[in-house]
Amino acid sequence: MSTGTSLIPVILSGGSGSRLWPLSRALYPKQLLPLAGPDSMLQETIARLSGLAAIRPAIVVCNEEHRFMVAEQLREKNTKSAAIILEPVGRNTAPAVAVAALEALRSSADDMDPLILVLPADHVITDLNAFHRAIEQGMEQARAGNLVTFGIVAQSAHTGYGYIQVGEPVNEHAFQVDQFREKPDQSTADSYLKDGGYYWNSGMFLFKASRYLQELAKFEPKIQSYCMTSFALSQKDLDFTRLDKESFEQCPSDSIDYAVMEKTDAAVVIPLDAGWNDVGSWSSLWELGEPDEHGNVVIGDVLMEDTHNSYLRSESRLIATVGIKDCVVVDTADALLVADRSQVQNVKDIVAQLKKLNRGETTLHKKVARPWGSYEGIAQSEGYQAKRITVKPGGCLSLQLHHRRSEHWIMVKGTAEVTCGEKVFELRENESTYIPIGVKHRLENRTDEPVEMIEVQVGSYLGEDDIVRFEDVYGRTDN
Repeated sequence: MSTGTSLIPVILSGGSGSRLWPLSRALYPKQLLPLAGPDSMLQETIARLSGLAAIRPAIVVCNEEHRFMVAEQLREKNTKSAAIILEPVGRNTAPAVAVAALEALRSSADDMDPLILVLPADHVITDLNAFHRAIEQGMEQARAGNLVTFGIVAQSAHTGYGYIQVGEPVNEHAFQVDQFREKPDQSTADSYLKDGGYYWNSGMFLFKASRYLQELAKFEPKIQSYCMTSFALSQKDLDFTRLDKESFEQCPSDSIDYAVMEKTDAAVVIPLDAGWNDVGSWSSLWELGEPDEHGNVVIGDVLMEDTHNSYLRSESRLIATVGIKDCVVVDTADALLVADRSQVQNVKDIVAQLKKLNRGETTLHKKVARPWGSYEGIAQSEGYQAKRITVKPGGCLSLQLHHRRSEHWIMVKGTAEVTCGEKVFELRENESTYIPIGVKHRLENRTDEPVEMIEVQVGSYLGEDDIVRFEDVYGRTDN
């Protein structure tokens, strides 16, 4: 067997991206959205690895609630993953990387100790050649037993990033890490930029799977122990690996920086100048966009008059602006954000207010993704609501019933197979059917085209939790 010859990407796809509300929501976060191009950020993260030597299928670590969207986005790009590991609760990056390292060791039968490349799923990198060169330089250091991080060549005195202070050179491409620095105030950031020996902390890492676990056990033995237990008790569920919830919940929550990288004497940093952006706020997307002659980045249906240096994004309806500058305006079907571009880091405070008020706008969009397709609320009042339901080719809703509502289905596009009680029949375009309270029912799309129907629910309670499942091809016990 060889040692450290293969490279397994570990894609960290957790988090909710609250600073990018209202587009990013807890159940549809920024890494699953097409924010900087036609593909989602997760899809772009995996795509940019193409062409690297010895690259293996990626391990994706994600929130359990995002599992079907992650799997579907990989399928859309014909991407085979080595594993999709589901975190029952969020425990930060140190435990996430630990369970991924254990999976890498378990799945690499032809490599005793593969290299793992840890990448957040929500970064933008525009210079792929420079990115690949840095990874190849890092692989050399990782094979030697070092723990590699990538330091972004600072383009400005940014106060929103942590910094890495470099020490003595290891070779022409790498330096020893002298110290990790917290996000600085403006004067400190200015001094870092002037000094030149500081890089932005990218949150990307490269090392042997065993070396990370070894250093984790040395500095944070509780994290290592609980992760090993949770992984050992994990179960396969369709395409997913479900970690044991009880042991993972007991695991301390900590970042890989605090748990390992700031404490190990084997940390090295490789400078990276590859057009990196962590897309941490709406101002980041303004910086990444293609501005018009007035400095505006415009997406969607927008009309402007005397508008300058602003980010304007419409997801649903017309936005019209007059006499504004340095603003962010983002409109979705159920929420509108207007902010000064210099204050967008504080969008998270609006999200916190919404959570205190138990507002659903922090969690879901009006259009909600499901493994079989999606549904979108189009009308609601006391005792009834209407939804537009789209079922993808091959999609199948669970065999289910409701205790407190009946449903009227009107097919507006395509043909679906409907089960209602003991009856099984086709429902065609411009036809309708009625689902009484307490009757088992299901809809399946056996065609090669999406089908659409309007569902009108009538009853005393219309919540998504009024559902009893009897069969489900996606293995769901939740909604």
